[in-house]
Amino acid sequence: MDDHFSPVSERLHNRRFAVAGNAHGVSGAGTVFHYYVDGHVISSTYQGGRIRTGNQVGHVTGPDTIELLFQCLTTDGEMLAGWSRGTVGVDDAGRTTLAFVWGWLSGATGGGESSYVEVCD
Repeated sequence: MDDHFSPVSERLHNRRFAVAGNAHGVSGAGTVFHYYVDGHVISSTYQGGRIRTGNQVGHVTGPDTIELLFQCLTTDGEMLAGWSRGTVGVDDAGRTTLAFVWGWLSGATGGGESSYVEVCD
């Protein structure tokens, strides 16, 4: 792995994130994402709110950028899949933030922007 990918790994690996904003998506209040990073490979699981279960797979594309594919099963039984491109940042409190542009590939149409903030225990 290139050293310039290290900041993303340090900011994401084994950390959990809650939705800060997602006006056009299915994840929302109560949805928590748990990320893992191995080299430049990213994976995550998520659930809560309207999401019964979901997962993501992707890769680090730069010092603060990532690309993901996601899929989920909603509490209403919908199966959805999509893509996202994101930026990893830090807020004023030192928590990791994620900002995405995303779109649906299956099960729905359209897309939007969403943001997430690290859950600190």
